[in-house]
Amino acid sequence: MDRGATIHAVTGSRSARLRGSAHQPPPVAFTNSGSHGARPRVAYFHDEQVANFHYGEKHPMKPHRLALTNHLVMGYGMYRHLDVYDTRRATAEELRDFHSEDYVEFLSRVTPENVTALTKTFGQFNIGDDCPVFAGIYDFSRRYAGASLEAARRLLSGDADIAVNWSGGLHHAKKAEASGFCYVNDIVLAILQMLRFHPRVVYIDCDVHHGDGVQEAFYSTDRVMTVSFHMYDGEFFPGTGRLEERGNGPGQRFTVNVPLRDGIEDAEYRTLFRTVMRSVMANFDPSAVVLQCGADSLGCDRLGRFNLSIAAHGECVRFMKSFGVPLLVLGGGGYTIRNVSRCWAYETGVLIDADLPNELPSTAYHEFFAPDYQLHPPLSGHIANQNTPASLRDLSRSVLEQLRSLQGAPSVQMSEIPPDLQGFLENSRSRNNGRGDDEEEVDVDGDDSSPQRPPRPHREEYYDHDGDHDDDEDM
Repeated sequence: MDRGATIHAVTGSRSARLRGSAHQPPPVAFTNSGSHGARPRVAYFHDEQVANFHYGEKHPMKPHRLALTNHLVMGYGMYRHLDVYDTRRATAEELRDFHSEDYVEFLSRVTPENVTALTKTFGQFNIGDDCPVFAGIYDFSRRYAGASLEAARRLLSGDADIAVNWSGGLHHAKKAEASGFCYVNDIVLAILQMLRFHPRVVYIDCDVHHGDGVQEAFYSTDRVMTVSFHMYDGEFFPGTGRLEERGNGPGQRFTVNVPLRDGIEDAEYRTLFRTVMRSVMANFDPSAVVLQCGADSLGCDRLGRFNLSIAAHGECVRFMKSFGVPLLVLGGGGYTIRNVSRCWAYETGVLIDADLPNELPSTAYHEFFAPDYQLHPPLSGHIANQNTPASLRDLSRSVLEQLRSLQGAPSVQMSEIPPDLQGFLENSRSRNNGRGDDEEEVDVDGDDSSPQRPPRPHREEYYDHDGDHDDDEDM
C-alpha cells in the first residue's frame, strides 16, 4: 500500500458483535449494478481515532458522528462490499501545498496549555468561538486531511472507482486561516492531487453553507469548476455564494453558485440538482468529480434551514455516481448527529448499490436513534419553504445560461511533470489584483457590479446568533 495506507481488516470483538447482533437486519440486498453489470470498486477510509476529538462543551461540531456512521456501515454489513483502508496523517509539507507556512506552523504549535502565549495571533488566523483551540487540534486536522489525500490517490492509482472519506469535506478553511469549524481544507488538498492527472475536476457542494474556502482556492482557474448548492440570504454563514460570483480571470464562468432560500423541499432540490449537474457534466466534461455531502442540508439539522430527507440527499450521490467518472465522496457539515450518521450510512449504501433495510442494525450506539430506530425518519416540512416556483425557474435559467456560455470544455495541455498549479493560482491572482481601481471586470451577463473576488467577512457560523434548533447537543 502506498504512502503508508494499509488494508483495514475488520476483525475482532467489534465486528463479531456487530455481525452477531440479535437485532441485525436482513442481509444487504443489491439494486441492479448499472449498464455494465459490475458494481463499482469503492474504497472506504476510516480512522477510528478521529471521532475521539472534542471541540468543546456545547460546540455543535461533534466528530463523534463519525463513530456512529462507521458503526452503521459495519452493522449493515457493508464492509463486505467495500475496500476498507486505514488512513495516515497528512504531513506538514502536504498541508503547505495549499496552506501558508506560518498558518501550518501555528496549528502545529498551539495547544490548550500554551494558548495564552499565542492569543495575539488568534485574530490573524481567525481562531475563536467557531474555531477554538482544543486538545489535538493539529493531529485531528492531519488525520482527516490525510484520509482525503489517500482517497484521492486511490482513485488516481486506478485501484478504486469511488473513494469515500466521511471525516473530510471541511470546506471553509482558507489558505491562512480557520473558518466555520474547519482548520485544514482537505478538499483543496485532494483536488490539487487529482489535478496532477486529471485535466478538469468538478467540485460539488451539497452543504447548507456555501463552499467558500474551495471556491476561493480555485476562483481564478478553469481547471476546477466549483458548484455550490446552499442557503443564501446575505446574512447566513459565510455570507458568500451569490449567483453573481462566477470566477475571475481564466476562471471566469467556472464558479457556479446556486443560492437557495429557506426550507427547500425534496422534489424541488432533486430537480434543480439534476438539471444543473447534467449541464455541468455536458459543458465542462470533467474527468473526475469531488462531491461534498454536508448533511446540514437535511431537515431538522441544528444549524440548517432546509427540509431535505435522507433519501433526497442521497439522490444527489446516486446521480453523480451514474456518470461513471472517478468519484471522491466526502463529508462536511451536519450537527444533528443521529441524522448525519443515518445519511452517510445510507449514501455509503448508494455507492455500493445496496438496498438497505429501513430498520437500523443494533450497534453500541443503538439508543441514539430512539424512538424509531429507522434509517429514514421524517425530516421534511419543519421550516416554511421560501423558494417559489418562479424563483427556482429564474435561478435555474440563470445558471444554465452561464454554463451554456462556456461553449465547450477548456482544453488543457497536460505535461509529464505536474504543473505548479499553486504557483499558477498565485500568479493569476497577482495579475488580477494588480489592476488599477478604474479597471472594470466584465461579468458573464455584462453586469460589472460584481466584485473581483467574493467578500470574505469574518463571520461566526454558530456563535453569531442563536441558530441551534436542537436542545440536545449530542443528538
